[in-house]
Amino acid sequence: MRPHRVVALVNPPQSPFELSCATEVFGNALQDEPPRYSFGICAEQPGPLLTTAGYAMVVDAGLEALEQADTVIVPGWQPPGAPAPPAVTTALRTAHRRGARITAICTGAFVLAQAGLLDGRRATTHWRDTARLAAAFPQVHIDQDVLFVDHGDVATSAGTGAGIDLCLHLVRSDHGAAYAAQIARNMVLPPHREGSQLQYATQPRPTKTDESLAPLLEWATSRLDTRLTLDRLAERAGLSSRTLARRFTEQLGTSPGQWLLDQRIDAARVLLEQTDLPVEAIATRVGLTSAVNLRRRFRAHLGTTPGAYRRTFSQT
Repeated sequence: MRPHRVVALVNPPQSPFELSCATEVFGNALQDEPPRYSFGICAEQPGPLLTTAGYAMVVDAGLEALEQADTVIVPGWQPPGAPAPPAVTTALRTAHRRGARITAICTGAFVLAQAGLLDGRRATTHWRDTARLAAAFPQVHIDQDVLFVDHGDVATSAGTGAGIDLCLHLVRSDHGAAYAAQIARNMVLPPHREGSQLQYATQPRPTKTDESLAPLLEWATSRLDTRLTLDRLAERAGLSSRTLARRFTEQLGTSPGQWLLDQRIDAARVLLEQTDLPVEAIATRVGLTSAVNLRRRFRAHLGTTPGAYRRTFSQT
């Protein structure tokens, strides 16, 4: 099967970090795995291209590379809100009409908005630029709190870290949770954060080392088949329930209950992909108690059924 073709559309001055989000996820094949993606870079004007780090990078391909792309990524745009050349917005619209998935990391959302691809849709960008995006494009519904928004054909992310989350989310959509987890593990990252999580902590004070939730999260993920209530998690952490809930919001941008549900759905996805276990057994193993509950949660979370998901992503 032909690898899915991903092309990053860059522009001077290009942020190397935002470009590297896409490069690391889509541009590096996993060891002992057939390549699922091919990755390329293009610009309106090929040749040396200045970066925000002060050095130049050489881009060989022009906008014609977008004609063969399955996914186009705009990895930031500097300065935010600067007009994109008409050739760029036309190329993006043409690629979208052809069926390519168009994705923006951080301030790349401004370019998608200029191309008209976000009209009447939810979108996000870095929190410091959401007001500017909303003012410039009132026809776009700006969600300033989320990590990313994915409509299937068009997607936008918040800052650079959220760009990695979005790229891993796209891999999960294309090839399943287990393959995306392999990429995340290769990058020494957690498997994923949901797009609905908050962009940034609500409390400005720094978190002390001894307040880290990491030990508790590791403990909980190894016991998903047990009853994990807020009180039990708080007792394990040596905190009150209220303090634990606050720390989840500060450090993870979500509640303990939602975090647990996300982990259980993730674990169910991997078991559906990698085993032939019945749905009832999977539900028990991940702590969702019954096949009926798993199906209900799966449909609410992913818009599909466990059976349909298995047929799409099964590796057995």
